[in-house]
Amino acid sequence: MSELPENLTPVRPAHVLDEERLAGYMKAHVDGFHGTIRVLQFEGGQSNPTFHVTDGAGRMYVLRKKPPGKLLPSAHQVDREYRVIKALADHTNVPVPKPYALCRDQSVIGTDFYLMEFLPGRILGDPKMPGISPTDRGKIFDSLNDVLARIHNVDYRAVGLGDFGREGQYIERQINRWSSQYDLSRTEHIESMEALKVWLPANIPPGDETRINHGDYRLGNTIVHPTEPRIIAVLDWELSTLGHPLADLGYNCMMYHFGEGFGASGGYAGMDLKEFGIPTEEEYLAAYARRTGRAKVPSWSFYLAFSLFRLAAIVQGVYKRGLDGNASSETATKYGNRARAMADLAWSMVGK
Repeated sequence: MSELPENLTPVRPAHVLDEERLAGYMKAHVDGFHGTIRVLQFEGGQSNPTFHVTDGAGRMYVLRKKPPGKLLPSAHQVDREYRVIKALADHTNVPVPKPYALCRDQSVIGTDFYLMEFLPGRILGDPKMPGISPTDRGKIFDSLNDVLARIHNVDYRAVGLGDFGREGQYIERQINRWSSQYDLSRTEHIESMEALKVWLPANIPPGDETRINHGDYRLGNTIVHPTEPRIIAVLDWELSTLGHPLADLGYNCMMYHFGEGFGASGGYAGMDLKEFGIPTEEEYLAAYARRTGRAKVPSWSFYLAFSLFRLAAIVQGVYKRGLDGNASSETATKYGNRARAMADLAWSMVGK
């Protein structure tokens, strides 16, 4: 039996579930399930609580469920997560955990949930990858690039995801959405955000595309092999939809532009990337273009600025909820200046 991951805790009081009913459900719906279960909870403030389940034979599973309480209609859709993971697992070479079952019967544990395999490996939450050699950092980054290209190369209609989101005009719809969300959570005047709200919709590049979008594609949302420098699974498909692939790529590459002050560990801005071991942004884009059959990645500053604008609106919302006393994270009120810094960075890329 594999060792348990370190980030497990006893199930928190708000999330306690009926283990006997869950075991009965797993016996009926999960091939190879054996006997009694032990349930622990993963740490962290994921919006969909996540649990580690071990059966009587030592097999390990992951359970993701909706949180308790009254929820927004479009949030916490674990059925969408399960659907995209199952489609990718069954029909593509995108590495995802094997999905076992989706349960919509709320009498089992009180809410919708799904079960997938537990994959032992490394979650590299710190983009600086401490303790990993420069050579291996480079290989992990190349694997990150390869897996994103695989996601975007999937024929979404052929794998049954033709109605997983709206086709076309993704960037335009996202700009409208996040402009509105930002206005609702604004706590101060940020000149660069106001400028971006005008500039971005007026400068959407030609060449609309639709692909599967992960929505939060970054190193920390993948599992790296326990000993080898390669990604064995992509996690956290909660924000996935059909969208423009270069929006995913822009989000993935923001770390190249973050210095200190952008989160706990910052990003790669100002670092000697050759010594650190990872490709330059230009090399990363060239590898992605090669893997997705493009001559180059066009209008790059737009997609970066769009991604920064979207993230600035998101962290502004987290900050506002923190001020209102509603945030799930105790550190929420640290996000305020980050929204300004992200908007300023975005505007510096396009507002010349």
